[in-house]
Amino acid sequence: MKSDATHKPFPNTPEEWEVLIAEAPGEDRPLTPEEEAQWADALVVRAGGYPALKAALAERQRRRGPQKAPTKIPTTIRFDADVLEGLRATGKGWQTRVNAAMREWLRHQH
Repeated sequence: MKSDATHKPFPNTPEEWEVLIAEAPGEDRPLTPEEEAQWADALVVRAGGYPALKAALAERQRRRGPQKAPTKIPTTIRFDADVLEGLRATGKGWQTRVNAAMREWLRHQH
């Protein structure tokens, strides 16, 4: 949840989190339809306060899914300093472009 999507600023300290946790709807009253929509994706941590919430959030973190293409293999290659500088000067994604250039070169070798 982004802080600008709520009426209160996002908590910055464990103490602020504790207050927010204490104010969260509980089992003592049913949620209104509006609250139901707001809390639909909420992570519920009933006990343990801020440390339990932090641990639950860490477990819930999005993980990278399986790759669509085969996994690339890390390797070491040595370039002359001017070549490497020139490649890096082409900007973000230079390694992907080098990979594509090598694939094209290999295609023409066979």
